[in-house]
Amino acid sequence: MATTELTGANFDEVTGGEGIVLVDFWASWCGPCVRFAPIYDKASEKYPDIVFGKVDTEAQQDLAAKFDIRSIPTIMAIRDGVIVFAQPGALPESALESLITQVQALDMDDVRKQLAAHG
Repeated sequence: MATTELTGANFDEVTGGEGIVLVDFWASWCGPCVRFAPIYDKASEKYPDIVFGKVDTEAQQDLAAKFDIRSIPTIMAIRDGVIVFAQPGALPESALESLITQVQALDMDDVRKQLAAHG
């Protein structure tokens, strides 16, 4: 599966449903973003059941501001509409694989209970 361009118009629709969505906040002028792109694209082919979204922070400044993106690339993982991970920095392929495995293994009922307790 190829990556999906996320915009202010489609972000909530794409990320709000069931399943896993990874989001790469990036910009074309960002060297680490450009170097991370092939790793991200390769993972999108390996995991067709996961949505791999990309937010161009130059074109989607409102989305970047909404999520307080101050450094790019920033990788965000959303599962069943809940942000479960967000971290700046390009990930090596092994770290991206590890992130995907951890997000897949989450007990979302437990995550929701923890969120409610801190809520």
